[in-house]
Amino acid sequence: MADLLDRFAPLMAQRDALFSDDGADPFQVRMDEVLSQTEAVIEGRRTILVGTNNYLGLTFAPEALDAAHAALDACGTGTTGSRVANGTYGGHKELEQALSDFYGMKHAMVFSTGFLANLGILSTLMGPEDYILMDADCHASIYDGVRGSQAQIIRFKHNDAADLDKRLARLAGKPGNKLIVVEGIYSMLGDRAPLKEIVAVKKKYENVYLLSDEAHSLGVLGKYGRGLPEEVGCEADVDFIVGTFSKSVGTVGGFCVSNHPQFDTLRLVCRAYVFTASLPPSVVASATVNLGLVQKGGALRKRLMRNANKLQTGLSALGLKVASEDSPVVAVVAPDPQTAAVFWRGLIEAGVYVNLALPPATPFGYSLLRASLCAAHTEEQIDDVIAIFADVASRLGLIDAAEPQRAAVG
Repeated sequence: MADLLDRFAPLMAQRDALFSDDGADPFQVRMDEVLSQTEAVIEGRRTILVGTNNYLGLTFAPEALDAAHAALDACGTGTTGSRVANGTYGGHKELEQALSDFYGMKHAMVFSTGFLANLGILSTLMGPEDYILMDADCHASIYDGVRGSQAQIIRFKHNDAADLDKRLARLAGKPGNKLIVVEGIYSMLGDRAPLKEIVAVKKKYENVYLLSDEAHSLGVLGKYGRGLPEEVGCEADVDFIVGTFSKSVGTVGGFCVSNHPQFDTLRLVCRAYVFTASLPPSVVASATVNLGLVQKGGALRKRLMRNANKLQTGLSALGLKVASEDSPVVAVVAPDPQTAAVFWRGLIEAGVYVNLALPPATPFGYSLLRASLCAAHTEEQIDDVIAIFADVASRLGLIDAAEPQRAAVG
Protein backbone atom coordinates (compact mmCIF):
# COMPACT_ATOMS: atom_id res chain seq x y z
CA MET A 1 0.00 0.00 0.00
CA ALA A 2 1.36 3.39 -0.96
CA ASP A 3 2.34 5.73 1.85
CA LEU A 4 0.81 9.17 2.15
CA LEU A 5 4.04 10.90 1.09
CA ASP A 6 5.38 8.38 -1.43
CA ARG A 7 4.78 10.82 -4.26
CA PHE A 8 7.71 12.87 -2.94
CA ALA A 9 10.10 9.93 -3.09
CA PRO A 10 11.95 11.16 -6.23
CA LEU A 11 12.60 14.53 -4.56
CA MET A 12 13.93 12.89 -1.40
CA ALA A 13 16.08 10.55 -3.46
CA GLN A 14 17.64 13.53 -5.22
CA ARG A 15 18.27 15.21 -1.87
CA ASP A 16 19.86 12.07 -0.43
CA ALA A 17 22.07 11.70 -3.50
CA LEU A 18 23.35 15.25 -3.11
CA PHE A 19 23.71 15.26 0.68
CA SER A 20 24.05 11.66 1.79
CA ASP A 21 26.73 12.19 4.46
CA ASP A 22 26.74 14.14 7.72
CA GLY A 23 28.04 17.36 6.19
CA ALA A 24 26.22 20.67 6.03
CA ASP A 25 22.74 20.60 4.50
CA PRO A 26 21.89 23.81 2.56
CA PHE A 27 18.22 23.41 3.44
CA GLN A 28 18.81 22.95 7.19
CA VAL A 29 21.36 25.66 7.99
CA ARG A 30 21.28 26.75 11.62
CA MET A 31 22.73 30.06 12.73
CA ASP A 32 23.87 29.45 16.30
CA GLU A 33 24.67 33.12 16.89
CA VAL A 34 23.86 36.18 14.80
CA LEU A 35 26.75 38.61 15.15
CA SER A 36 25.52 41.38 12.86
CA GLN A 37 23.60 41.96 9.64
CA THR A 38 26.46 40.37 7.72
CA GLU A 39 27.97 37.72 10.01
CA ALA A 40 26.84 34.73 12.05
CA VAL A 41 28.30 31.67 13.72
CA ILE A 42 27.39 28.51 11.77
CA GLU A 43 28.73 25.14 12.96
CA GLY A 44 31.22 26.96 15.17
CA ARG A 45 32.63 29.05 12.32
CA ARG A 46 32.39 32.81 11.90
CA THR A 47 30.58 33.07 8.55
CA ILE A 48 29.96 35.96 6.15
CA LEU A 49 26.25 36.05 5.29
CA VAL A 50 25.72 36.59 1.57
CA GLY A 51 22.30 35.05 1.18
CA THR A 52 19.85 36.71 3.57
CA ASN A 53 17.99 39.28 1.39
CA ASN A 54 18.73 41.82 4.15
CA TYR A 55 19.31 44.41 1.44
CA LEU A 56 19.52 47.58 3.51
CA GLY A 57 20.80 45.94 6.69
CA LEU A 58 17.95 47.23 8.83
CA THR A 59 17.57 44.16 11.05
CA PHE A 60 19.66 45.87 13.72
CA ALA A 61 18.50 49.46 13.18
CA PRO A 62 18.61 51.00 16.71
CA GLU A 63 15.39 52.97 16.16
CA ALA A 64 13.53 49.82 15.15
CA LEU A 65 14.92 47.83 18.07
CA ASP A 66 13.81 50.54 20.50
CA ALA A 67 10.32 50.64 18.99
CA ALA A 68 10.02 46.84 19.08
CA HIS A 69 11.08 46.69 22.74
CA ALA A 70 8.59 49.40 23.69
CA ALA A 71 5.73 47.66 21.86
CA LEU A 72 6.67 44.32 23.40
CA ASP A 73 6.55 45.81 26.90
CA ALA A 74 3.30 47.69 26.25
CA CYS A 75 1.30 45.10 24.28
CA GLY A 76 2.86 41.70 24.94
CA THR A 77 4.18 39.03 22.61
CA GLY A 78 1.17 38.66 20.31
CA THR A 79 -2.40 39.60 19.54
CA THR A 80 -3.83 36.04 19.65
CA GLY A 81 -6.38 36.97 17.01
CA SER A 82 -7.01 37.85 13.38
CA ARG A 83 -7.39 41.37 12.06
CA VAL A 84 -11.19 41.08 11.95
CA ALA A 85 -11.45 39.69 15.48
CA ASN A 86 -9.24 41.05 18.27
CA GLY A 87 -6.04 41.33 16.23
CA THR A 88 -6.14 44.95 15.08
CA TYR A 89 -4.20 47.22 17.44
CA GLY A 90 -3.41 50.88 16.97
CA GLY A 91 0.00 49.94 15.59
CA HIS A 92 -1.52 47.92 12.75
CA LYS A 93 -3.54 50.91 11.57
CA GLU A 94 -0.51 53.20 11.92
CA LEU A 95 1.56 50.83 9.78
CA GLU A 96 -1.16 50.75 7.11
CA GLN A 97 -1.31 54.52 7.11
CA ALA A 98 2.48 54.67 6.82
CA LEU A 99 2.30 52.33 3.80
CA SER A 100 -0.42 54.46 2.18
CA ASP A 101 1.66 57.59 2.70
CA PHE A 102 4.86 55.91 1.49
CA TYR A 103 3.29 54.72 -1.77
CA GLY A 104 0.90 57.66 -2.21
CA MET A 105 -1.99 55.17 -2.40
CA LYS A 106 -5.37 55.43 -0.71
CA HIS A 107 -5.54 51.92 0.74
CA ALA A 108 -3.22 49.43 2.43
CA MET A 109 -3.70 46.01 4.02
CA VAL A 110 -1.08 44.32 6.18
CA PHE A 111 -0.77 40.52 6.22
CA SER A 112 1.17 38.24 8.54
CA THR A 113 3.67 37.24 5.81
CA GLY A 114 4.49 38.20 2.25
CA PHE A 115 3.43 34.72 1.12
CA LEU A 116 -0.01 35.28 2.67
CA ALA A 117 -0.29 38.67 0.97
CA ASN A 118 0.09 37.07 -2.47
CA LEU A 119 -1.98 34.05 -1.51
CA GLY A 120 -4.80 36.19 -0.17
CA ILE A 121 -4.94 38.93 -2.78
CA LEU A 122 -4.55 36.71 -5.82
CA SER A 123 -7.01 34.08 -4.65
CA THR A 124 -9.63 36.76 -3.95
CA LEU A 125 -9.43 39.41 -6.67
CA MET A 126 -10.54 37.48 -9.73
CA GLY A 127 -13.77 35.53 -10.20
CA PRO A 128 -14.77 32.47 -12.26
CA GLU A 129 -15.21 34.41 -15.52
CA ASP A 130 -11.95 36.32 -15.16
CA TYR A 131 -8.39 35.72 -16.38
CA ILE A 132 -5.00 35.96 -14.70
CA LEU A 133 -2.00 36.42 -16.99
CA MET A 134 1.17 35.77 -15.05
CA ASP A 135 4.86 35.82 -15.89
CA ALA A 136 6.07 32.22 -16.08
CA ASP A 137 8.90 32.89 -13.60
CA CYS A 138 6.72 34.24 -10.82
CA HIS A 139 7.31 33.23 -7.20
CA ALA A 140 5.72 30.14 -5.65
CA SER A 141 3.41 32.31 -3.53
CA ILE A 142 1.99 33.81 -6.73
CA TYR A 143 1.46 30.37 -8.23
CA ASP A 144 -0.35 29.23 -5.09
CA GLY A 145 -2.39 32.41 -5.01
CA VAL A 146 -3.65 32.16 -8.58
CA ARG A 147 -4.40 28.45 -8.14
CA GLY A 148 -6.64 29.41 -5.24
CA SER A 149 -8.65 31.75 -7.43
CA GLN A 150 -11.53 30.74 -9.66
CA ALA A 151 -10.04 32.52 -12.66
CA GLN A 152 -8.51 30.97 -15.76
CA ILE A 153 -4.72 31.11 -15.47
CA ILE A 154 -2.56 31.97 -18.49
CA ARG A 155 1.23 32.07 -18.31
CA PHE A 156 3.23 34.28 -20.66
CA LYS A 157 6.93 33.98 -21.44
CA HIS A 158 9.24 35.48 -18.87
CA ASN A 159 9.73 39.23 -19.35
CA ASP A 160 8.13 39.02 -22.81
CA ALA A 161 5.67 41.87 -23.31
CA ALA A 162 5.03 40.77 -26.90
CA ASP A 163 3.91 37.35 -25.73
CA LEU A 164 1.63 38.98 -23.15
CA ASP A 165 0.19 41.18 -25.90
CA LYS A 166 -0.53 38.15 -28.08
CA ARG A 167 -2.33 36.37 -25.25
CA LEU A 168 -4.38 39.42 -24.30
CA ALA A 169 -5.36 39.91 -27.94
CA ARG A 170 -6.93 36.43 -27.92
CA LEU A 171 -9.08 37.49 -24.96
CA ALA A 172 -10.24 40.77 -26.53
CA GLY A 173 -14.00 40.96 -26.55
CA LYS A 174 -14.44 38.13 -24.07
CA PRO A 175 -16.33 38.98 -20.88
CA GLY A 176 -14.53 39.18 -17.58
CA ASN A 177 -11.64 41.11 -16.10
CA LYS A 178 -7.99 40.42 -16.79
CA LEU A 179 -5.18 40.72 -14.24
CA ILE A 180 -1.49 40.86 -15.26
CA VAL A 181 0.93 39.66 -12.56
CA VAL A 182 4.66 40.43 -12.62
CA GLU A 183 7.52 40.97 -10.17
CA GLY A 184 9.66 44.09 -9.91
CA ILE A 185 12.82 42.04 -9.32
CA TYR A 186 12.70 38.28 -9.80
CA SER A 187 14.25 36.53 -6.83
CA MET A 188 16.40 33.86 -8.47
CA LEU A 189 18.39 35.85 -11.04
CA GLY A 190 17.65 39.41 -9.92
CA ASP A 191 16.34 40.47 -13.34
CA ARG A 192 13.67 43.16 -13.62
CA ALA A 193 10.28 43.12 -15.30
CA PRO A 194 10.04 45.27 -18.46
CA LEU A 195 7.39 47.28 -16.64
CA LYS A 196 7.03 50.14 -19.12
CA GLU A 197 6.41 47.68 -21.94
CA ILE A 198 3.97 45.70 -19.76
CA VAL A 199 2.05 48.88 -18.98
CA ALA A 200 1.90 49.80 -22.67
CA VAL A 201 0.34 46.42 -23.42
CA LYS A 202 -2.11 46.78 -20.57
CA LYS A 203 -3.36 50.12 -21.92
CA LYS A 204 -4.26 48.60 -25.29
CA TYR A 205 -7.11 46.56 -23.81
CA GLU A 206 -10.20 47.09 -21.67
CA ASN A 207 -10.82 45.73 -18.17
CA VAL A 208 -7.16 44.91 -17.61
CA TYR A 209 -5.48 45.40 -14.23
CA LEU A 210 -1.83 45.12 -13.22
CA LEU A 211 -0.35 43.69 -10.00
CA SER A 212 3.37 43.94 -9.29
CA ASP A 213 5.09 42.01 -6.51
CA GLU A 214 7.77 44.35 -5.19
CA ALA A 215 9.19 41.98 -2.57
CA HIS A 216 12.79 42.29 -3.82
CA SER A 217 12.63 45.81 -5.24
CA LEU A 218 11.13 47.59 -2.21
CA GLY A 219 13.96 49.56 -0.67
CA VAL A 220 16.26 48.74 -3.58
CA LEU A 221 14.89 50.70 -6.57
CA GLY A 222 13.56 54.23 -6.91
CA LYS A 223 14.64 57.51 -5.33
CA TYR A 224 12.59 56.76 -2.22
CA GLY A 225 12.80 52.98 -2.42
CA ARG A 226 9.25 52.34 -3.63
CA GLY A 227 10.49 49.79 -6.13
CA LEU A 228 10.44 49.30 -9.88
CA PRO A 229 7.26 51.32 -10.61
CA GLU A 230 8.90 54.38 -9.04
CA GLU A 231 12.21 53.66 -10.78
CA VAL A 232 10.64 53.64 -14.25
CA GLY A 233 7.96 56.26 -13.59
CA CYS A 234 4.76 54.27 -13.96
CA GLU A 235 3.37 54.03 -10.42
CA ALA A 236 -0.01 55.39 -11.49
CA ASP A 237 -0.42 52.49 -13.94
CA VAL A 238 0.05 49.71 -11.36
CA ASP A 239 -3.29 48.88 -9.75
CA PHE A 240 -2.05 46.66 -6.94
CA ILE A 241 1.39 46.50 -5.33
CA VAL A 242 2.18 43.53 -3.10
CA GLY A 243 5.28 43.39 -0.96
CA THR A 244 6.96 41.98 2.11
CA PHE A 245 8.70 43.32 5.20
CA SER A 246 11.12 40.37 5.24
CA LYS A 247 13.67 41.81 2.81
CA SER A 248 14.62 45.50 2.90
CA VAL A 249 12.31 46.31 5.83
CA GLY A 250 14.21 43.79 7.93
CA THR A 251 11.39 42.02 9.77
CA VAL A 252 8.40 39.87 8.74
CA GLY A 253 4.97 40.49 7.25
CA GLY A 254 3.34 41.37 3.94
CA PHE A 255 1.08 44.01 2.46
CA CYS A 256 -0.95 45.19 -0.50
CA VAL A 257 -1.54 48.83 -1.47
CA SER A 258 -3.97 50.13 -4.06
CA ASN A 259 -6.14 53.04 -5.17
CA HIS A 260 -9.04 50.76 -6.10
CA PRO A 261 -12.19 52.43 -4.71
CA GLN A 262 -13.62 49.18 -3.29
CA PHE A 263 -10.34 47.87 -1.90
CA ASP A 264 -11.60 47.65 1.70
CA THR A 265 -14.04 44.95 0.58
CA LEU A 266 -11.03 42.63 0.67
CA ARG A 267 -10.90 42.93 4.47
CA LEU A 268 -14.11 40.89 4.68
CA VAL A 269 -13.58 38.37 1.87
CA CYS A 270 -9.81 37.66 1.79
CA ARG A 271 -9.41 34.42 3.73
CA ALA A 272 -5.65 34.81 4.29
CA TYR A 273 -6.44 38.09 6.09
CA VAL A 274 -9.66 37.11 7.88
CA PHE A 275 -8.51 33.75 9.25
CA THR A 276 -4.86 34.40 10.20
CA ALA A 277 -3.55 35.82 13.46
CA SER A 278 -2.19 39.33 13.01
CA LEU A 279 1.44 40.36 13.35
CA PRO A 280 2.79 40.83 16.90
CA PRO A 281 2.92 44.49 18.02
CA SER A 282 6.74 44.42 18.28
CA VAL A 283 7.03 43.37 14.62
CA VAL A 284 4.52 46.03 13.56
CA ALA A 285 6.42 48.73 15.44
CA SER A 286 9.79 47.78 13.91
CA ALA A 287 8.29 47.58 10.41
CA THR A 288 6.77 51.06 10.77
CA VAL A 289 10.09 52.57 11.85
CA ASN A 290 12.11 50.76 9.19
CA LEU A 291 9.69 51.79 6.46
CA GLY A 292 10.62 55.38 7.28
CA LEU A 293 14.30 54.46 7.11
CA VAL A 294 13.72 52.87 3.69
CA GLN A 295 12.21 56.12 2.44
CA LYS A 296 15.25 58.09 3.66
CA GLY A 297 17.71 55.37 2.63
CA GLY A 298 19.19 56.82 -0.55
CA ALA A 299 22.73 56.42 0.78
CA LEU A 300 22.00 52.81 1.75
CA ARG A 301 20.72 52.06 -1.76
CA LYS A 302 23.88 53.49 -3.31
CA ARG A 303 26.05 51.42 -0.98
CA LEU A 304 24.00 48.29 -1.70
CA MET A 305 24.39 48.64 -5.46
CA ARG A 306 28.09 49.44 -5.11
CA ASN A 307 28.55 46.23 -3.12
CA ALA A 308 26.50 44.24 -5.63
CA ASN A 309 28.54 45.56 -8.54
CA LYS A 310 31.79 44.76 -6.75
CA LEU A 311 30.77 41.16 -6.13
CA GLN A 312 29.35 40.64 -9.61
CA THR A 313 32.43 42.13 -11.27
CA GLY A 314 34.79 40.13 -9.07
CA LEU A 315 33.10 36.79 -9.64
CA SER A 316 32.81 37.40 -13.39
CA ALA A 317 36.51 38.28 -13.55
CA LEU A 318 37.31 34.85 -12.10
CA GLY A 319 35.67 33.24 -15.11
CA LEU A 320 32.51 32.15 -13.29
CA LYS A 321 29.17 32.43 -15.09
CA VAL A 322 27.10 35.12 -13.35
CA ALA A 323 23.49 35.14 -14.52
CA SER A 324 22.42 38.44 -12.95
CA GLU A 325 22.97 42.01 -14.03
CA ASP A 326 22.72 45.30 -12.11
CA SER A 327 21.01 43.73 -9.12
CA PRO A 328 21.65 43.00 -5.43
CA VAL A 329 20.99 39.36 -6.34
CA VAL A 330 24.19 37.85 -7.75
CA ALA A 331 23.61 34.31 -9.03
CA VAL A 332 26.52 32.07 -10.06
CA VAL A 333 25.60 29.22 -12.42
CA ALA A 334 27.13 25.80 -11.71
CA PRO A 335 27.30 23.10 -14.41
CA ASP A 336 24.88 20.72 -12.67
CA PRO A 337 23.15 20.10 -9.31
CA GLN A 338 25.91 17.82 -8.05
CA THR A 339 28.63 20.40 -8.70
CA ALA A 340 26.46 23.14 -7.22
CA ALA A 341 25.96 21.12 -4.03
CA VAL A 342 29.70 20.48 -3.62
CA PHE A 343 30.42 24.13 -4.43
CA TRP A 344 27.91 25.29 -1.79
CA ARG A 345 29.41 23.02 0.84
CA GLY A 346 32.92 24.22 0.04
CA LEU A 347 31.80 27.82 0.48
CA ILE A 348 30.11 27.34 3.83
CA GLU A 349 32.99 25.27 5.17
CA ALA A 350 35.27 28.18 4.23
CA GLY A 351 33.01 30.73 5.95
CA VAL A 352 30.64 32.03 3.26
CA TYR A 353 26.89 31.44 3.33
CA VAL A 354 24.92 31.71 0.07
CA ASN A 355 21.67 30.09 -1.09
CA LEU A 356 21.70 26.88 -3.10
CA ALA A 357 18.88 26.90 -5.68
CA LEU A 358 18.24 23.89 -7.88
CA PRO A 359 15.85 22.95 -10.68
CA PRO A 360 12.89 22.79 -11.02
CA ALA A 361 12.72 25.88 -8.78
CA THR A 362 15.11 27.85 -11.01
CA PRO A 363 14.81 29.48 -14.45
CA PHE A 364 16.34 27.67 -17.45
CA GLY A 365 17.09 24.62 -15.27
CA TYR A 366 20.04 26.47 -13.74
CA SER A 367 21.86 25.18 -10.65
CA LEU A 368 22.63 28.34 -8.71
CA LEU A 369 24.82 29.66 -5.94
CA ARG A 370 22.62 32.64 -5.17
CA ALA A 371 24.11 35.56 -3.26
CA SER A 372 22.19 38.59 -2.05
CA LEU A 373 24.09 41.67 -0.97
CA CYS A 374 23.58 44.00 1.98
CA ALA A 375 24.37 47.69 2.32
CA ALA A 376 26.23 46.79 5.53
CA HIS A 377 28.78 44.54 3.80
CA THR A 378 32.25 46.04 3.89
CA GLU A 379 34.62 46.04 0.93
CA GLU A 380 36.90 43.74 2.89
CA GLN A 381 34.09 41.23 3.37
CA ILE A 382 33.30 41.22 -0.34
CA ASP A 383 36.99 40.76 -1.15
CA ASP A 384 37.00 37.77 1.21
CA VAL A 385 33.89 36.32 -0.44
CA ILE A 386 35.45 36.64 -3.91
CA ALA A 387 38.68 35.00 -2.72
CA ILE A 388 36.79 32.08 -1.17
CA PHE A 389 34.70 31.62 -4.32
CA ALA A 390 37.95 31.59 -6.29
CA ASP A 391 39.56 28.98 -4.05
CA VAL A 392 36.55 26.63 -4.07
CA ALA A 393 35.93 27.05 -7.81
CA SER A 394 39.56 26.33 -8.66
CA ARG A 395 39.57 23.19 -6.49
CA LEU A 396 36.47 22.01 -8.38
CA GLY A 397 38.16 22.71 -11.71
CA LEU A 398 35.61 25.35 -12.69
CA ILE A 399 38.28 28.01 -13.19
CA ASP A 400 42.04 27.93 -13.67
CA ALA A 401 43.97 27.86 -10.42
CA ALA A 402 46.01 30.88 -11.55
CA GLU A 403 42.88 32.87 -12.45
CA PRO A 404 42.02 34.08 -8.92
CA GLN A 405 45.39 35.73 -8.49
CA ARG A 406 45.11 37.59 -11.81
CA ALA A 407 41.60 38.74 -10.93
CA ALA A 408 42.69 39.97 -7.52
CA VAL A 409 45.61 41.93 -8.95
CA GLY A 410 43.33 43.45 -11.57
